[in-house]
Amino acid sequence: PSVLDSFALLSGQLNTLNKVLKHEKTPLLRNQVIIPLVLSPDRDEEIMRQTEGRVPVFSHEVVPDHLRTKPDPEVEEQEKQLITDAARISPDAAQKQIQSLNKMCSNLLEKISKEERESESGGLRQNKQTFNPADTNALVAAVAFGKGLSNRRPPGSGASVQSGQPGAGAIIAGASGIQQVPMTGAPAQQQPMLAGVQMAPAGQPGKV
Repeated sequence: PSVLDSFALLSGQLNTLNKVLKHEKTPLLRNQVIIPLVLSPDRDEEIMRQTEGRVPVFSHEVVPDHLRTKPDPEVEEQEKQLITDAARISPDAAQKQIQSLNKMCSNLLEKISKEERESESGGLRQNKQTFNPADTNALVAAVAFGKGLSNRRPPGSGASVQSGQPGAGAIIAGASGIQQVPMTGAPAQQQPMLAGVQMAPAGQPGKV
């Protein structure tokens, strides 16, 4: 019986509440002021989602700012002082001040835009490439590996072998390097020079 009595009481209160809410004179709840009943310093993901990431927590520090309907008393005093000072200025003086302020703002915007253009042009100059990577790679390959060089020797460029030095070897100049043929039959003391390259003595492997 006690449970039934409590249920009947709750049912009657809910019916009364529904009648009050459905009455035409009852204002919409969405137009009412929100009163915070639970404040927490912990991060609330739901509040983050509703405020698009602007309010991470609903704590004692942020509630007075977010639920405020009037500015601070100090701000109100400053606003009143500004209104009083503005009322004392004549329309001509106000117009002159407005023109002067607009001129200052225009000059400042001009300087800012000029600085932006100069910085952009400077960045373009710094990023501009001053060499051709393909030409650099071709030059390095030609110097290091002889790539792309011709194997034909121009006429008259070959070095002549002096007579009186029997068994002198020949030097073949190519694109990939110099090939040296070891000498045979020459004395160990004599190391003839051929085309500016010192020849190795007989019986020893030649080195470029």
